[in-house]
Amino acid sequence: MPTVSMTVNGKSVSAEVEPRTLLVQYLRESLGMTGTHVGCDTSQCGACVVHVNGESLKSCTMLAAQAEGADVATIEGLANGDELHPMQEAFRENHGLQCGFCTPGMVMSALDLVQKNPDPSEQEVREWLEGNLCRCTGYHNIVKSILAGAEALRG
Repeated sequence: MPTVSMTVNGKSVSAEVEPRTLLVQYLRESLGMTGTHVGCDTSQCGACVVHVNGESLKSCTMLAAQAEGADVATIEGLANGDELHPMQEAFRENHGLQCGFCTPGMVMSALDLVQKNPDPSEQEVREWLEGNLCRCTGYHNIVKSILAGAEALRG
């Protein structure tokens, strides 16, 4: 089996993987990063969104071997100890989650959006989230959370 090496949340990791291993499987099963969720197995829901070299990506659409040498960020890498990342705090403060299953993917997608556009409009947030599904909410509080998180990150 080939060995894959990458940096995940600032730490160098390496493991043998079968060539067909998806990045989401590698993160969850080899590294124990279970915050990255598998929701649909068809890349429709966005629960598995992580950042690869600074870009949001559905980790169920990428083989682990394709991330060789990449810098990967997951939801587990956002908080600073017990202190939530400002976007996570905005989701908490604005009730942007119910069951929480979609939340890691939503937060990771939101961070990519505000990196590209620090002051998005409500419409831009809604369009950006088209690849992220939530089965619990009406998206209102998710959008409100992302706008509040963007404001907090602008400082």
